[in-house]
Amino acid sequence: MTLNTKITRRAALAGAAALPLAATATSLRASAPMQGMSIAPYQRVKLGGYDVTTILAGTATRPEPQTIFGMNVDADTFNEVSAAAHLPTDAAQFFFTPTVVNTGAELVLFDTGLNPDGTLAALQAAGYSADQVDIVVLTHMHGDHIGGLMQGDAPTFANARYVTGQAEYDHWAAAGNEGFDGKVKPLADKMTFLGDGGSVASGITAMAAFGHTPGHMNYLIESDGKQLYLGADFANHYVWSLAHPDWEVKFDMDKEAAAATRRRVLDMLSADAIPFVGYHMPWPAFGYVEKNGDGYAYVPHSYQLLL
Repeated sequence: MTLNTKITRRAALAGAAALPLAATATSLRASAPMQGMSIAPYQRVKLGGYDVTTILAGTATRPEPQTIFGMNVDADTFNEVSAAAHLPTDAAQFFFTPTVVNTGAELVLFDTGLNPDGTLAALQAAGYSADQVDIVVLTHMHGDHIGGLMQGDAPTFANARYVTGQAEYDHWAAAGNEGFDGKVKPLADKMTFLGDGGSVASGITAMAAFGHTPGHMNYLIESDGKQLYLGADFANHYVWSLAHPDWEVKFDMDKEAAAATRRRVLDMLSADAIPFVGYHMPWPAFGYVEKNGDGYAYVPHSYQLLL
């Protein structure tokens, strides 16, 4: 069938005559208000028989990113890499992304954000409440991971037991750190300590990833033959850290060990095509890793984990 798309002169004139009337009608309606930037506070995917939900506990903009990332490279190199990735060099955007794993038997929260308010708001948006959390896992003790543990003197997740790495806990217990002493120590009697290969719950295994902190732990989630790696802070930026694992990061306490851990983890993720969640990766924080010469490339999740 052939459609006749020829516009006659009479039809064109009639349409033009109607334009002022349409413009007048539009002007009588109030304009829709500007809403500003907005980000959905959670993303849920399936992993075998588990639900895995990332929750956006907060965001922050930080100036002068080379004071944080790529501290051991010259400014020209940093600027060139940034330009190739369409990244500004005057500011960096941080995302703080706890992860919730529902095994069907237990609800497990990995890390607690900067503060309880942001984490609880995102958790509620995802359909969960604080009293439903059965286990809280702390990957490490930096403030943006333990900040939501307490509301004043009361635990935010009152019904939960807590799990963390033994080496990590021991380091901070001896360090005299105010955040640790005020938020983690009060929960010590509810805490289970584990090492590399330790089990949090069915299908959740601890994996040592030291360097960012002395006892930094990652976790492998497995269900029905599917795997997902919770990478916490092994890489803190998708270009300035993951793509260039030897670039020094301000927050890495042992920079040499952190770089070695990055390469080991990135080699595993790329070789085995395992998807991962990075606490500071671009929201919603699910992605993949590909080898790229001597470095790596971050491939954001699109719909792979929704099928």
